[in-house]
Amino acid sequence: MKLLMIFADRFAYKTSIKTLDSSPDLDETRSIDQALVGFIQLEEHDLENLPTVETKMIKNLKWAARKNDTEKIVLHSFAHLSESKAPAENTKQMFDSAEARLQKAGYECSHTPFGYFLDLDLQAPGKSLARIFKDI
Repeated sequence: MKLLMIFADRFAYKTSIKTLDSSPDLDETRSIDQALVGFIQLEEHDLENLPTVETKMIKNLKWAARKNDTEKIVLHSFAHLSESKAPAENTKQMFDSAEARLQKAGYECSHTPFGYFLDLDLQAPGKSLARIFKDI
């Protein structure tokens, strides 16, 4: 798994192009202030030990959220961090599971619409822990 975490003063998106036929038709616009955004790529080899990979991702997200003094976490599928890609259905299931676990831990967690290219608007401060990359 590749995980790029960016703390955003403001993160906004609008659905643009549907990329998965199985995704519902959406016309969604949303803006979130003071959130940690996880740009996540689940890789094919992660499927061999998905529960461990998911737990490591959650621990990294919680750590980075604490360091940036936020309880808001946004999960965003970003299949451009590696050449290896897990099937979309596995990634979606992992996102749903991680979102539920983070919410249970007290975080305000959501994920961007799955199966869409999005128009993004990201405003991120220039501080040391506002941008963190992990290869899990």
